[in-house]
Amino acid sequence: MNAALHRFPLAAPAPDEAPDVASVADALRALMDARQTVLPKRLVDPGPGADELHDWLASATSAPDHDRLRPWRLVLVPAAQRPRLGQAFADALRERDPAATADQLEQAHDKALRAPVLLLVVVDGACGDPEIDLAERILSAGCAVQNLLLMATARGWGSALTSGKAMKSAALRTLFGLGPQEHALCCLSVGTASARKPTPPRPDVHGIVRTLTDAGPIDGLHTDTP
Repeated sequence: MNAALHRFPLAAPAPDEAPDVASVADALRALMDARQTVLPKRLVDPGPGADELHDWLASATSAPDHDRLRPWRLVLVPAAQRPRLGQAFADALRERDPAATADQLEQAHDKALRAPVLLLVVVDGACGDPEIDLAERILSAGCAVQNLLLMATARGWGSALTSGKAMKSAALRTLFGLGPQEHALCCLSVGTASARKPTPPRPDVHGIVRTLTDAGPIDGLHTDTP
């Protein structure tokens, strides 16, 4: 078992005990603070085994989902299929840059060969109630991805979220059989971190919050009542 599993003790209380809310909140905050992107080229074997992979993927299912649309899915790309994805990445580069060099095409191809686990996140903009906006569906997928990133961190794995112009390419859409209203959002990679950088400072809450006042929204967190 990965020793990092013991870093975030989120065990459920015994049936006759009240949950220690403060301890759980502190552990969850530590987990969120510890999450960082580890570039796929730094994610190496070993990756999650079959049982742990199943458990990790299941963590996505608690994401908010308006009307239970299940508007997103996770497409696992096993090792045997990575060369096909690599070819799609290379073809996508060639689509948007016919002058791409052989080295550039090879670099695009090799992005598919990194990390023990690689997923494509896909959102369906047409399933279920058409009144549920695409933005809501994408937000649900984002919550699912954050669950996966946090669970990977809790399990001691490195993880990365990557996207780019290839997500909209004809080559990638064809490979994954995407319909007209389906959108490839990003790739999610997981494995053992061969190297990590220091976690960058997080933004101060006052820099990301505005408060609505009689004069309109103003910068910062203001909780005073009139």
